[in-house]
Amino acid sequence: MRKRRLDATLLVLLGLTALAVGAAFLQDPALPLRGFAAAGRLFKGVWAELLLGFLLAGLLEVLVPQPVLSRWLGSEHLARGIVLGWFAGLVMPGGPYLFFPVAANLFRSGAAPGPLIALLTAKTLVSPIRTLTYEAPLLGWPLTLARFIPGVLLPPVMGLVGQWLFVVLKGR
Repeated sequence: MRKRRLDATLLVLLGLTALAVGAAFLQDPALPLRGFAAAGRLFKGVWAELLLGFLLAGLLEVLVPQPVLSRWLGSEHLARGIVLGWFAGLVMPGGPYLFFPVAANLFRSGAAPGPLIALLTAKTLVSPIRTLTYEAPLLGWPLTLARFIPGVLLPPVMGLVGQWLFVVLKGR
């Protein structure tokens, strides 16, 4: 088993949490415990989705051979990968608990950044279920379509620009 190293994100989260606990304690010594209880309630509401998201990501890792993943989502066939990521993001069910573990696993397994950026952009900008159940009924169709249509068209652009930026930033 690989030993996990402390990365900058973990250190920032640890620091912010320690600062929040300290600020809460200074305001009222009972506040940190109430905050921990609130965190427990939040975790209780999402633990199943988190577990299923990580299980699906792990299963995809063992079910999809690396050469197949590279062929469809690798940088050798970037346009095809971006279109596939775009489509997958539009139709993928579930929330961030599902798709971020899956995207992270795809990236670790060799998917290029561009297709993953297209997938994540499509998934976060355009949700057909959200559009039909919340957005259109509450905001009306003109505003919904004025947001939805550019949202559908943007993921491939984001994938291309994101792929280029990733290469530039990684080269630093």
